Amino acid sequence: MSLEMTTSLSYLAWASALCLILWLPYVLERIMRQGLMTVLQYKDTDAEPAVWAQRAHRAHLNLVENLAPFAALVLIANVTSTKVAGCAALFFWARVVQAIVHIAGIAYVRTVAFFVSWLALIIMFFSVI
Repeated sequence: MSLEMTTSLSYLAWASALCLILWLPYVLERIMRQGLMTVLQYKDTDAEPAVWAQRAHRAHLNLVENLAPFAALVLIANVTSTKVAGCAALFFWARVVQAIVHIAGIAYVRTVAFFVSWLALIIMFFSVI
């Protein structure tokens, strides 16, 4: 069985790419502040990262937690020929906004963007069942 590259699968690939690069800000912050060798040694006494870097880490972890259900729903939709391209796009762009505003520390917009991405997942779920 062969699947064609649908719009929803493309958004899954882009969401995966976002997850693949979202760890860079907080790791680069540590390297810039502490130096490469200190970061590579990974001592328990490492200094706390900057507040924005901590938020970047949380944004990455949050996307990791939400990527699995998104991937499962996109794959189910594609196997069953259910159209979820709009929800996939909504999920992806809401996650881009959520990552940016989370790192920037814009609390309410971050929460709204997360809620929109979660709502897209709920709609996708009810579309495939």
